[in-house]
Amino acid sequence: MRIGNASGFYGDRASAWLEMLDGGRLDVLTGDYLAELTMLILGRDRMKDPATGYAKTFLRQLEGVLGTALERGTKLVTNAGGLNPAGLAEAVERLAERLGLHVRVGYVTGDDVTERAAALGLGTPLTANAYLGAFGIAECLTEGADIVVTGRVTDASLVVGPAVAHFGWTRDDLDALAGATVAGHILECGAQATGGNFAFFTELPDGGRRPGFPLAELRADGSAVITKHPGTGGAVTVETVTAQLLYEIGAPAYLGPDVVTHFDTIELRADGPDRVLVQGVRGSLPPPTLKVGVNTLGGFRNSMTFVLCGLQIEQKAALVRDQLEAAVGGDGLEFVLARTDRPDAEDEQAASALLAVHLKSQDPKRAGRTFSQAAVELALSSYPGLTLTGPPGDATPFGVFSARFVPHEAVEHVAVLPDGTRRPITPPAKTADPPPAKSPETGSYRGPTTRAPFGTLFGARSGDKGGDANVGVWARDDAGYAWLRGFGTDEFKALLPETRDLTVERFELPNLRAVNFVVHGILGEGVAASTRFDPQGKALGEWLRSRVVDLPSELLP
Repeated sequence: MRIGNASGFYGDRASAWLEMLDGGRLDVLTGDYLAELTMLILGRDRMKDPATGYAKTFLRQLEGVLGTALERGTKLVTNAGGLNPAGLAEAVERLAERLGLHVRVGYVTGDDVTERAAALGLGTPLTANAYLGAFGIAECLTEGADIVVTGRVTDASLVVGPAVAHFGWTRDDLDALAGATVAGHILECGAQATGGNFAFFTELPDGGRRPGFPLAELRADGSAVITKHPGTGGAVTVETVTAQLLYEIGAPAYLGPDVVTHFDTIELRADGPDRVLVQGVRGSLPPPTLKVGVNTLGGFRNSMTFVLCGLQIEQKAALVRDQLEAAVGGDGLEFVLARTDRPDAEDEQAASALLAVHLKSQDPKRAGRTFSQAAVELALSSYPGLTLTGPPGDATPFGVFSARFVPHEAVEHVAVLPDGTRRPITPPAKTADPPPAKSPETGSYRGPTTRAPFGTLFGARSGDKGGDANVGVWARDDAGYAWLRGFGTDEFKALLPETRDLTVERFELPNLRAVNFVVHGILGEGVAASTRFDPQGKALGEWLRSRVVDLPSELLP
């Protein structure tokens, strides 16, 4: 079974659906549009117009490829339904009618528990959506759907569902479900599996200029070959696949609604040019609860950035702090000074630092013009050379994300078939508490060393999970991994001082020659509320790779 991906997020390459359909044979083409932040965006859309709440870009992309997909028999599966899968399904049918095409559309619903949130102990959020599994998607495909639209399902379910329908797996086929989950995790972020955001991008054949989108050749036992269409950019290698496997994960026991996938059992090996075999994945019973992504409105926020040039940067920043606190009060104010300046610089920008000032408040007026105008009013009465990077503006609302958990039975998982029949999906009959996570640490390397950037020998990929972030690090060979196993949380915190006062968990993935660090709380209340320079933690891995450390001399080029 050949299954590809054409979207890794809401806003991905618009032409990817056409590229994937024209590039070669596919049984199924998926599109992932939902992230934690996206659900908040769609929630705000729905507040303005209850008929919306889905990813509108999918319709624009579909218009140019629907006929091609139907002609070639390629099924389309997407979570672009967001908060309104029924609404998107209807819109797809209207689009097909306008194009003179007949299409059978199924959709999966029941994930939205916002109206029952209080009864489930989730408070009164803007959105509350359970992460459903794959069997609703499979039911729609089995009953003849050409397109399946879902709301919040796990990203990997977009791949697992079609595999269940194609191979006839049941809930007892845990290893096969786990293998397909791994394939889904590799495909879900699109070009990240083919060289996008890759630590060693300069080594790619085209320098990473336009990586193609990935596809998987899935087999009945759950193993798969990850590849891409011939002639597309980027590359599929053991390392590009490893990098994506480390993205946004926690403990090796990867929890899902249908299966717990044990990432420490994954085996990778090259299977020819741009082909990587993924096999050996083991699965165990799913946990007794479903994850629910809860978004609440946290208040209002605003930011202004001051340019500080030349001498006495610290004193200039202190003056702005004193003046703004006197003008609007210190509650909710945050000052972040980025020392981008260089001494004796040959151009003005290189002589300048940036002071970002953020304000969060429950009062939209205080966070709005009261704050931004107070910043502007300092223009002639503060430090020498005061410049702002933008004009005053109004406050914007921000959301707070949290992950909560409810029993499977508390959520009604429903497949709505192309003929309109509503078919409930029975939750798993057998569940088990997840195994305890182990985090071993070994001794340090004792041989001769040379000071060099960490990334000389190691790749990394990082990303966000609510208020946490993970940094997955991999070695390029066995000797490098032998050293990496001695790299513990103390060393990690020393290199990334912003993590020093936070809880950091460490997990080993020997089959991938990798170590995964989970940094709890570094993103505060989640992406939408974070005031960090890197609010999604996407560059934490590259920061780590840039730090100079004592590396084994014998391993350095």
